[in-house]
Amino acid sequence: MKKVLLGLTALTAACICLSACGSYYDGGMLPPDGFAPDGNFKYDEVIEQDYSLVADNATSYFSLDRNTASYSQVRSLIENGSAPESDSVRIEEMINYFGYDYPAPDDGAVKVTGYLSDCPWNADNKLMLVGMKTVEYKLEAENANYVFLIDVSGSMSGDNRIGLAKQGLSLLTDELGDGDLVSIVTYASGVKTLLDGGECSKSGKSIIKNAISKLNAYGSTNGGDGLKRAYSVAQKHFITGGNNRVIIISDGDFNVGMSKTDEMKEFIQEKAQSGIYLSVLGVGMGNMRDDMLNTLATCGNGNYAYLDNLTEARKVLVDELGGTLKTVAKDAKAGVTFTDSVEKYRLIGYDTKLISEDDFNNDDADTGELGSNLCVSALYEIALSDKAEGKLADIEIKYKDVTGATEKNASATAQISLSSPSASDLDFISCVAEFGLILRNSKFKGTASLKAVTNRLGDLSAYIAGDEYKREFVTLVGKYSEIRF
Repeated sequence: MKKVLLGLTALTAACICLSACGSYYDGGMLPPDGFAPDGNFKYDEVIEQDYSLVADNATSYFSLDRNTASYSQVRSLIENGSAPESDSVRIEEMINYFGYDYPAPDDGAVKVTGYLSDCPWNADNKLMLVGMKTVEYKLEAENANYVFLIDVSGSMSGDNRIGLAKQGLSLLTDELGDGDLVSIVTYASGVKTLLDGGECSKSGKSIIKNAISKLNAYGSTNGGDGLKRAYSVAQKHFITGGNNRVIIISDGDFNVGMSKTDEMKEFIQEKAQSGIYLSVLGVGMGNMRDDMLNTLATCGNGNYAYLDNLTEARKVLVDELGGTLKTVAKDAKAGVTFTDSVEKYRLIGYDTKLISEDDFNNDDADTGELGSNLCVSALYEIALSDKAEGKLADIEIKYKDVTGATEKNASATAQISLSSPSASDLDFISCVAEFGLILRNSKFKGTASLKAVTNRLGDLSAYIAGDEYKREFVTLVGKYSEIRF
C-alpha cells in the first residue's frame, strides 16, 4: 500500500466543514455554498491552564495526539473574513499542524528531544519545547480494511462539503495497495452499504471511485445507525494483524438515531478495543459540531482533521497518509517533571488533554494515539528560580508500540537543561503560539502582538521559504491583521 497519510487528514477536515452547516438543513432547506457567518458552531470549552508552582506540583501529565482540525478551522474562518471564537483555538493543534526537523527514532516508535529559548511575550520567562518524532511505518507492510462512512445528509450539500469529500476520497483511493479492501457506507435519513469489501486492484479502484462519484446530499442525519453499520462491515472483513479502520466524513450533526454523546463514546471505545480504529474528517461551515467530531476521534483511537479545501485534503490523504491511517504509538502520554531550577511552569495548549498521575502510570489507561512519521510538539512557558542551574526537567513519554506483530509497552526519555539548544523550529513555534494567544485573547498573552509575530516571521524568511504551509501561515497572520484593524 502506498502512503496514506495525507488523504485521511484531508477527509477529516472536510467532515468538520460539513458539520458547520448542519443547523440550516434538517432534511429540508439547504445552506449557502460557502462560509456561513451566522452558523451555529459548537466547540468544547477550553479553559487555559494557569501556572503551576514546582514546589507544589513538579510534574505535568497529558495525553498525546496529533489532531490538526483547529488550525484548518481557524484558517478557513480568517480567510472568509471572520475572527475565530476563543474555544475554536486549540494552540497545540495549531503548532502540530506543521512539520519540524526533529530527530527520528533509532529504536522504538517515538523519539523525544528538548529545546530552550527566551519567551518573546514575557521577557522574564523561557520557552521549553518538547519535540517528538514518530517512526515511519510503510503501509504496504500490512493489508488494510477500510470502511468509508460518508455523511450524505442535506447539510453536506455543496462543493466544499460533499464535493470536497468526494475529491478527498478519490485521492485516498489512488494511494491504496492491491491487498487493501474498501467498503463504502452512507447515511442520511437511512443507511446504505454501497460497496462491501471491494478490492483495490486497478479495476477495483475504478469501481470504488465510480461509487464515490455518484454520492449526493439529501435528507436528515442518521449518524448513529451509520456508525453501527460501518463497524459491522469492518468486523465482517476484519484482517487479523492488519490495519482495520473506519474513516468518517461528516459535519458532525447526528440528529437521528444514536446521538447521545455518552452512548456513542461507549460504543466507539468498545470497537477500538476490538482493533477497529476511527479516523474523523470534518467538512463545511455553518452548523459545525466540532465537539462531536473531536469526541469520536478521541474515543476511537484515531485522529481528527478538518478539510476546508482540496489542498488540505491532499495534505491529509496523500502527503500525511501514514500519519492519518496508521497508528504506531497507542495510549501515548507525557510526563514532564521539573527540578527546583524552575519556579513555575505553564503548558501552552493541551488544555482538554490533561491526565492524572494514576492514568500516566496505568499502562491500560486509554489516552492518545500517534500516527506514522509525524512531528508532535508540546510547549511550556517557564520561570527560572533564583538558584537555576543545570537540569531543568526530565521528560518521559509512555506508549504501546504497535509497529510489530505484538503490542508492547515502551517509553522514550530526554532531559532539558540550561544548555539545551534553541532552533529555528522553536522560533517558528513561538510565532504560532503567540498568534494563538492573541486569537484567544488569552490572559497569559503578556506583550504578545501581531506586529511582533510578523517581525519574527520576517527574520525566519529563509527557514520558511521551502515550506508551503509555513508560508501560508505568514499570509494568514497578515489577513487577520486586516480583520482586526
